[in-house]
Amino acid sequence: MRKIIVSSLLSAMVSVSAFGAAVPAGAAASEVPAGIMDAAGATASKESGRTVLPPLDLPSVSKAIAGLPNKEATAALVFVGTPTQSWMGASGVSDLRTSAPARADGRFRIGSITKVFTAAVVLQLAAEGKVDLDKPIQSYLPGLLPESYPPIQVGQLLHYTSGLPSPKLPDGVKESDLPAMTWTPEEVVRLAVTQPMEFEPGTRQHYANINYFLAGLLIEAVTGNTYETEVESRIIIPLRLYDTYLPGSDIRILGNHALGYQAVEQNGKPELVDVTEGSQSFTWAAGQIISTTSDLDTFMTALFRGQLVPEDQLQHMFTVPDVPAWSPDGKDAGRATMSMGMSRAVINGITFWGKTGARPGYANGMFATRDLERRVVYSVNSTDAKGAGENKLGLRIAMSAFGVLPKSAP
Repeated sequence: MRKIIVSSLLSAMVSVSAFGAAVPAGAAASEVPAGIMDAAGATASKESGRTVLPPLDLPSVSKAIAGLPNKEATAALVFVGTPTQSWMGASGVSDLRTSAPARADGRFRIGSITKVFTAAVVLQLAAEGKVDLDKPIQSYLPGLLPESYPPIQVGQLLHYTSGLPSPKLPDGVKESDLPAMTWTPEEVVRLAVTQPMEFEPGTRQHYANINYFLAGLLIEAVTGNTYETEVESRIIIPLRLYDTYLPGSDIRILGNHALGYQAVEQNGKPELVDVTEGSQSFTWAAGQIISTTSDLDTFMTALFRGQLVPEDQLQHMFTVPDVPAWSPDGKDAGRATMSMGMSRAVINGITFWGKTGARPGYANGMFATRDLERRVVYSVNSTDAKGAGENKLGLRIAMSAFGVLPKSAP
């Protein structure tokens, strides 16, 4: 892994690209390339039944990603869309050593957005009668979970109400060691089930990857194919997602991509370490996919339109269980916000659906209104992508795209 002093960020070149055209950081509205300012139809009437949003403000979106690289991120990629237009942009650099500009069509590790693909495949299998969402996962994967565990429904895995504990790393293994290690899905599950259940299934919600490891194993058990084969044949190939793939054991990101960096303390000063390459086996069906903003927009649009999952099953992806969120200390953590595969966010009375995802060096999001009146996909090459809390730049990008950015925002 390579180390780069953070101060080198400040002297690296900055660019924002739209449809392949370079735009200076902080460009004014008149500087945005012609043809993308037309926001006709971006704000719909109440009579239409569509979500009412402010007109798409592309200069605001460009401003949100301008000024990179800096100490928080080295690059950012964005795709925004309405029923009548779409726009792609990029800011920052793909490589700090060469200062090559980031490209809007670059690939990145999508992290937990992978869960949306996994949930969609399980729901397809449910529509085909091969999976019963109300049936215990133990009946599909006998012997994998301890006999002391209560029955856990397949649907409870998908919306994180299973009560399953997260994997406990072996002694001497740190999270930072995982990219250099290879695990089978069964090994990861065994690291979790040595511990007691966190709560009775169906009574709380706790977002945890272990649920989607079991979902991936379920897909393999009922189809007789690998998880990767099913995602490719059911989603990637039919939708022609040419820049989307499951890397499996390959630690690289193939094709055009921006490098991912993580800020670490070295000799008392922050340095950036290149964390682009690494095993994704500890995330597998919960976080391994590589894609682009454009491909994810195609996937999200097809999903929301019912082109991937039939309506009877699709409604599960837009339904949040009415249970409390789980907290390890027993304190009030609010209510559940996750559905089967996705999450719900409400800002200024407007509801958005989608998913965030992060891997070292990459913090991403994919969100839209239910009627697809507004869509946004972003990837931020954050220098602390796996840090606690919401990625601030990603949040600003999304709020700018949806037109809900506070007037006082810098």
